[in-house]
Amino acid sequence: MTIFAALNRFFLKFTLQHSDTRTKARAAELITDHGKIETPIFMPVGTVASVKGVHQRELKEEINPDIILGNTYHLYLRPKTEILKQAGGLHKFMNWDRNILTDSGGYQVYSLSDNRKIKEEGVKFKSHIDGSYHVFTPENVMEIQRVIGADIIMAFDECTPYPCDYNYAKRSMHMTHRWLERCIKHLEKTPFAYDYEQTFFPIVQGSTYKDLRRQSAEYIAGVGAEGNAIGGLSVGEPAEEMYSMTEVVCEILPEDKPRYLMGVGTPINILENIALGIDMFDCVMPTRNARNGMLFTAHGTINIKNKKWEDDFSPLDEMGTTFVDHEYSKAYLRHLFAANEYLGKQIATIHNLGFYLWLVREARRHILAGDFYEWKSVMVKQMDKRL
Repeated sequence: MTIFAALNRFFLKFTLQHSDTRTKARAAELITDHGKIETPIFMPVGTVASVKGVHQRELKEEINPDIILGNTYHLYLRPKTEILKQAGGLHKFMNWDRNILTDSGGYQVYSLSDNRKIKEEGVKFKSHIDGSYHVFTPENVMEIQRVIGADIIMAFDECTPYPCDYNYAKRSMHMTHRWLERCIKHLEKTPFAYDYEQTFFPIVQGSTYKDLRRQSAEYIAGVGAEGNAIGGLSVGEPAEEMYSMTEVVCEILPEDKPRYLMGVGTPINILENIALGIDMFDCVMPTRNARNGMLFTAHGTINIKNKKWEDDFSPLDEMGTTFVDHEYSKAYLRHLFAANEYLGKQIATIHNLGFYLWLVREARRHILAGDFYEWKSVMVKQMDKRL
């Protein structure tokens, strides 16, 4: 009997509604104490208790995600867990009454390669804010995520770089598995901090080696958690490597549990991975690229800083779903970027997030309608253009 089945602690209801016949794409529904999540879903990244440049009202009414993501590493350092506990958890602190997922900090630790030391016990790292030293272990990361209070929390793992030596990837994968066991044991001794329940996802690792990915996926599937995540991708490897690893893992992870591909990616990456059986995504790309003037659309990408938009008074995106797409012109947004006016970054961010949510919801609609493969084929060609 699996660990989680034995404990009879299932807090997330997952219903598979329809599977595509020509791909592995699926439409499903997750239900937590903070509401329903329809998949495929994209989770806007709210690193430090905010989606950069977006009011919660705009986030809810215009972008309208069922779930957003918070970051354990950043929230632990600032505002600190004591403040979040006093506030009653992240939901109340940021006034967000829908679902939240927190990552475990493993990716941020990976990105601090010059300022951290990884050992069996855990990771010692230096704060990017003030240079102070801290330690993350599987145990205290579970405690931190209890206090943050996200609906879905992640196991503590090591995210390997790309390229990665096979033996290093193998050692890292086994350590991630050992850390997972420690996470689970400690969760059993750590009660919920608030009046709702949390769901725990372990993470598949193994770099870009198929045999390691299979081994890790089999181990993770055997844990019997309520959902599973795939980490260590979108770290610089070619897209085809990413798809290859995703395909291997999705063949093993159970069909009756949600699958979350961490940190992915471009609109095309998202559609291709939906076709391989992924249900949940997050990525900073729509917000980060927006702040640099790149807009994603159904017909390709726009660099709004280019001179060609200077006298283009057409709507930002006639197909767009948010108010900014119709209220502002390309010429006006280009002007805001040229003038270094922060409003430009806000408008671009709302547009990009709105587009990402439109994309996954449109994918869901076509999965349910039975023509996802045909629609995806057209969309991938259209989006792979610079306008």
